[in-house]
Amino acid sequence: VQLQASGGGLVQAGGSLRLSCAAASGRPFNSYAMGWFRQAPDKEREFVAAINWKGTSTYYTDSVKGRFTISRDNAKNTVSLQMNSLQPEDTAVYYCAADTYGILTERSAREINEYDYWGLGTQVTVSS
Repeated sequence: VQLQASGGGLVQAGGSLRLSCAAASGRPFNSYAMGWFRQAPDKEREFVAAINWKGTSTYYTDSVKGRFTISRDNAKNTVSLQMNSLQPEDTAVYYCAADTYGILTERSAREINEYDYWGLGTQVTVSS
């Protein structure tokens, strides 16, 4: 599957952005679980949010709970990340990723190695 993330940009603290990830695959998009990760300069890539193949289960890292919302539209082969109340510490390159198994657990959703395909990232910069 090929993944293309978009929607990043520069925003002031307290602002919002909506990231989207479009998937192109010969396999049905609704067979993949999807995740968002981010990587700040000089830091390791970290888990942000994930959603199972049906969209019925979602997972978030603690620092974004209540501010970010992950969703998917299987008819449009897209997964989105609505980011509200952005803070400077949210500044990073954001990556979407696909898991061919489709089913996640609280633990597996957070693991980079769980995901089989990665898109190029989109930069999010939050100014103070």
